[in-house]
Amino acid sequence: MTLSKTDLYQEVAQQAQALMAGEKDLIANLANLSALMYMRLPELNWAGFYLLKDNELVLGPFQGKPACIRIPMGRGVCGKAAETGLSQCIHDVHAFDGHIACDADSNAEAVLPVYQSGQLLGVMDLDSPHTGRFDQDDMTGLQNLVNILQDAIA
Repeated sequence: MTLSKTDLYQEVAQQAQALMAGEKDLIANLANLSALMYMRLPELNWAGFYLLKDNELVLGPFQGKPACIRIPMGRGVCGKAAETGLSQCIHDVHAFDGHIACDADSNAEAVLPVYQSGQLLGVMDLDSPHTGRFDQDDMTGLQNLVNILQDAIA
């Protein structure tokens, strides 16, 4: 039996809560959440985090191919999400003005800001080789994972 998208995200959220229960270390939690998303969410070719350092995003824990190390604020999907504080659900990254192509195989992207103590910590970034891979159900499920992470590292 295949799980509905909502049920899948509920299961992943439960697993994320169990992985991060009582653990405050940022890198450990980012690493485990990256691995969990990459393992459980279908049709991804990259899942991970960029962390805000000196007004730019720096590559953090991830699963997938090697990635761009530094992204300026406001540049690409990650930089726009960080600069505006708004989640980005991009149907076709090639149509996104200013897209940074770290992996030519990526065609869709979801990026969500992550906060710690009310300050921008960085972004959660997921890429897919499938155009249109992410929708509002994904964004709701991913926001729940961000919330779990933020609670764990608070």
